[in-house]
Amino acid sequence: MAVEIGQTVPDITFTDTDRAQKKISDFAGKTLVLAFFPGAFTGVCTKEACTFRDSAAEYNDLNAQVVGVTVDSIFALKAWGDQNSITYPLVSDQSRAAVTALGTELPNFGGMPGYVSSKRAVFVIDKAGVLRYTETTANPGVEPDYEALKQAVAAAK
Repeated sequence: MAVEIGQTVPDITFTDTDRAQKKISDFAGKTLVLAFFPGAFTGVCTKEACTFRDSAAEYNDLNAQVVGVTVDSIFALKAWGDQNSITYPLVSDQSRAAVTALGTELPNFGGMPGYVSSKRAVFVIDKAGVLRYTETTANPGVEPDYEALKQAVAAAK
């Protein structure tokens, strides 16, 4: 069962592009925005990643940290982040632990049988580790509602 609003999010471990293990609790003290992308180097994912990059000052003003999450390898994430000058952390959920815990599995992504990616989704986790907002788009080609997301981040302070 996926985590629901008002519940504590499990302290999931990811791997960042420097090969370091990062847990959700490592971002304690800030509101955490987990932005799940179906795949690096795809058009809509790149547009969304750059939108978050370009909005960094707004999230900083709200004492929030955006973290981009994909099931891609850390090597692909590093290259994608460098290519697009992404300034916030990108982490890999290669084990699909977060995708499973948060209910964003996207099976057979890109028409590849057996390949499980993540739906496009955003989660706002407050400083205490409680899920305060979530949006998962039905179509991976549709970006999240950035204004609703910013309002949720402001409310989670």
